Amino acid sequence: MSGRDRFVVVGLARPRSTWFADVGRWSTGATLPIDFRKCVSPAELRAHLQSPTALSALLVDGGLGVVDLDLVAAATAAGCAVLVVDDGRRRADWRSMGVHAVLPEQLEPGALLEALVDHATPVRRADGPVPEPAAAALPRTWRGRLVAVVGAGGSGTSVTSMAVAQGLGADPRHRGRVVLADLALDADQAVLHDVGDVVPGVQELVEAHRSSTPSAEEIRDLCFADPERRYALLLGLRRHRDWTTLRPRAVGAAVDGLRRAFTAVVCDCDPDLEGEEACGSVDIEDRNVLARTAVAEADVVVVTGRPSPQGVHRLVRLLGEVRRLGVTPARILPTVVAAPRAARSRAELSAAIHSLERPDGADPVNPVLFLPERRRLDQLLVDGRPLPTPLATAAAEAVHAVIQQAARSAARSTPVEPVPIRPGTLGSWTEQEATG
Repeated sequence: MSGRDRFVVVGLARPRSTWFADVGRWSTGATLPIDFRKCVSPAELRAHLQSPTALSALLVDGGLGVVDLDLVAAATAAGCAVLVVDDGRRRADWRSMGVHAVLPEQLEPGALLEALVDHATPVRRADGPVPEPAAAALPRTWRGRLVAVVGAGGSGTSVTSMAVAQGLGADPRHRGRVVLADLALDADQAVLHDVGDVVPGVQELVEAHRSSTPSAEEIRDLCFADPERRYALLLGLRRHRDWTTLRPRAVGAAVDGLRRAFTAVVCDCDPDLEGEEACGSVDIEDRNVLARTAVAEADVVVVTGRPSPQGVHRLVRLLGEVRRLGVTPARILPTVVAAPRAARSRAELSAAIHSLERPDGADPVNPVLFLPERRRLDQLLVDGRPLPTPLATAAAEAVHAVIQQAARSAARSTPVEPVPIRPGTLGSWTEQEATG
């Protein structure tokens, strides 16, 4: 590091933190080659991270509740290595959050300089933004299947998600590890299941993933078991406005946590999928983070609609929204709820949906799934009884077929990498061996 190189470090700590004052003295006294910029609030810290000024590292007090997945991601996007000073009083999984180094509260100049040299990039006076430091690669473990069910209001989305979860739960391949997660802003699954409670739910699950990685058992403890329906239930938001407490990356980690704890995760989602790129509003994207996260990551996206002109119009429009979110057609399953039983009527509906939703030159989505009208369905929900077995089985089998077909398509499209072969490892074939 040349004489013109210095580490530009932005820091935030609790009031009267000894190490925070020490770093300031080391900076002003030239004990360390750092330019230390103190912040007095999380808002000031985020302003530094969003500024065009080149930064080397974020030095933050681990005891602050502000340190979570979203702050670490914002710092990494700004080119900062994230260094946490941990006093051991807060239970947090710093490695899973993407923190580059953890320093003791009794901070020494040598330890800080070593962490900066290992993980941060010094800034020269003429330098522009610092390249983003490489994050430590985390091991990718097994994940369960994720099914997102979306549809316009009144199209049977909640009941369809219940049917899919019940059908998958009855499948012995899932060993009873199926969960129905209510990710709608106006959550109804608690009423449909007559849970009689409001906590815990998705808010507690997301909060648990802000600064740590809960175990599979801890995640299952946040869900309500329904032995008769053979799946667990994760309650949704208690009030529509509670979406303001959710942070995007914590939501992503929570959905991933469900996939670690269950073999199949069925999500009841809203049809609003707009993001900042579509409407220019970060707030709208944050409001829709539950649905956007589930749909973007899902192995299968079930899009529901009714067999009416308005229902088909809403279904086709939502299929376009799902495509624009980046979901491949092979993972999209259009579903008509309360479908007519006549084969001719079903054929007309299928032809209309496929002709209207398919953009020019684009691949078609999967064939339409028709779920017939079921009498006394509302009475079954009032009585707290499972849905009819044929309905649940049909929904689950269609979802499983889409998963299998998408897996085969991905395998065919994945190029096979050549494998180098060491001389002598394949044996030999000579004329003498052939005749002998």
